[in-house]
Amino acid sequence: MFLNGSQRRNDMPLASQPLVSIVTPVYNGERHLAECIESVLKQTYSNWEYIIVNNCSTDGSLEIAQRYASQDPRIRIHNNTEFLRVIANHNHALRQISPASKYCKIVFGDDWIYPECIERMVALAEQHPSVGLVSAYGLFGSQVAWGGLPYETTFMDGREFCRRKLLGERLQFGTMTSVLVRADLIRQQHAFFNEANLHADNEACFHVLMQSDFGFVHQVLSFTRIEEGTLRSVSKQLNTYLPGMLTNLVKFGPLCLTQPELQAAVEADLAGYYRFLAQSVVPIREAAFWQFHKSKLRELGYPFSTFRLAQAMLVRGLNALLNPKRSVEGLFGLLKGQAAR
Repeated sequence: MFLNGSQRRNDMPLASQPLVSIVTPVYNGERHLAECIESVLKQTYSNWEYIIVNNCSTDGSLEIAQRYASQDPRIRIHNNTEFLRVIANHNHALRQISPASKYCKIVFGDDWIYPECIERMVALAEQHPSVGLVSAYGLFGSQVAWGGLPYETTFMDGREFCRRKLLGERLQFGTMTSVLVRADLIRQQHAFFNEANLHADNEACFHVLMQSDFGFVHQVLSFTRIEEGTLRSVSKQLNTYLPGMLTNLVKFGPLCLTQPELQAAVEADLAGYYRFLAQSVVPIREAAFWQFHKSKLRELGYPFSTFRLAQAMLVRGLNALLNPKRSVEGLFGLLKGQAAR
């Protein structure tokens, strides 16, 4: 299972290892949960607690967690008394971490981490005490993803990282399975994740880096499984990524961009947003699609503009006339996609 599965033990004495809270929120995850738990048990780092939060699963998830908890006292189970929506449950899970932990590592129930993951991330964080978030390369399905910093660099000022990301540089946080967060930055908020934002993980990373620095380990340390879950399906259908990006720009841009930089970045995002909306006029989208995007734009302070949509449609039409071959290829691709549904 583990491509770099070195089983060497951490040389740091247990007494000097800061406590790491590892958290797995799970709902009906029996298919992959054992693999996830075993990846935690194989860590070369020893001083951790592992909280598995069962969100009223109706399959065998609880029984799997209980079996492992009976074998290792570092594992404890929190059983929700009522079902919580996904992001609300993530917040609830983070409230279960020990007040003594220095770092927190989320590992979602269908993902797993390599044996040296915690050791490598903690070592970098301990080397740079101002670091609040550590990321690393990870496997996203079969692809290596989440390049953070140039190879010779393992540390960057948090606001500078955010500034570059908001200005369009290809800097990535990764998923929550691929990052380690300083626990005090989680505990300072009752809700670490914004439950109104489907891309609350990105927003949370920005928030952390507004008050701390960014660290990056140049090693593949995690695996994120690609499966068509409910949130992923909704995101694809509605393209929630566009309002998610604009949300971060509106919320954090004033904190780390100059006013001219912010204005230019917002204009570029809106232009891209309306290009997407122009492409969505044909085929005709359902009313819920338009209601979603209109409400998001209004919430962000940029009410839906019929004029901008018409302008983007006109530009698209002119491009179609000037590039007929590309337009025909696009039409055939669209028809092929519709036929495959």
